[in-house]
Amino acid sequence: MYTVVATLRRLTSQPPTGRGSYGTIRSKSILASAFAGQRVRSVSFLQQSHRGLVPALVTAILAIACAAIFLREAAPTPPLVIAGLRLVLAGFLLWGIARARPGSGVAPGRESLLAGVLYAVHFGTWIASLWLTTLAASTTLVTASPVFLAIHGLWTGRDRPSPGLLGCLALATGGVALIAVGTDASATAPNPALGNALAVVGAIAMAGYLLLTRRLGERLDVTRFGMRATLSGGAILLGGAGLLGQLPVPASLSSLGWIALAAAVPQVLGHSLLTWAMKVTTPTVVGLATLGEPVVTTALGFWLYAERPGPWVLAGCALTLVAVVATLRVSRGTAAAPEPV
Repeated sequence: MYTVVATLRRLTSQPPTGRGSYGTIRSKSILASAFAGQRVRSVSFLQQSHRGLVPALVTAILAIACAAIFLREAAPTPPLVIAGLRLVLAGFLLWGIARARPGSGVAPGRESLLAGVLYAVHFGTWIASLWLTTLAASTTLVTASPVFLAIHGLWTGRDRPSPGLLGCLALATGGVALIAVGTDASATAPNPALGNALAVVGAIAMAGYLLLTRRLGERLDVTRFGMRATLSGGAILLGGAGLLGQLPVPASLSSLGWIALAAAVPQVLGHSLLTWAMKVTTPTVVGLATLGEPVVTTALGFWLYAERPGPWVLAGCALTLVAVVATLRVSRGTAAAPEPV
């Protein structure tokens, strides 16, 4: 923009010339060059952002994969209170970051509130599922948002998945299906059918959140938007807990510590990176990449809780992991411009 303004000043400072004169041609040439340079810088910015896409997604996957472990350790605090406190603590962390590093983007109030509602549904249903089904099933099903994103893309024609991404989606869908049908009741999964259903509802809510942030595009101030979304979502969840007669406080200092970890690592780091990734690629790519979360979480569950997944669940995790790796390879050539509002 500075180049364009400087060029306009140069043009307005030149003496007037006759129509069709050399001065007019030169002025048009200078102006075209300025806008061309601006366009090159925009393309360069997208290319630089895209080069950082895969590391950002890998970091986000590792961060959010810890969430289920942190939240399980926060028991016996009720799930709604855990979800609400996680979002509120994350909101205050983002508020501090926003004050220290003011952004120049936008964080519309209406969209932020809607994002908060979607956050509340996503985390409220998913965290409740952690005590009803296995970590493998819960985290895999809650990251099934690419299925719904692909349906949306095919239906509306926006961010329509490429043939390569559709192939990745088919693999991921097969993996999710194997995990869903292969989950049996156990001590750590007393009601897998209900837990799996709640996780799917969480996946639908996350798909809506990704579509919303995608719509805002590069104009989005990730920190301020995340702050408003998490604070409003946390208030909704804590209000709901209060209506159910649950005190909106952690059961112990240990529980508070685990909730704080869940707010800092998976929420602030992981979800902020996912929101940033939406500025340089499509919701389907981001959604498919997050399917790496259940693979990592399943390994942690086996190590910490001796949750031994059955053969169908292991096969589903393997298919899902292949789909994620393939998605990351495909996404290296997938940089998309923001959708018009």
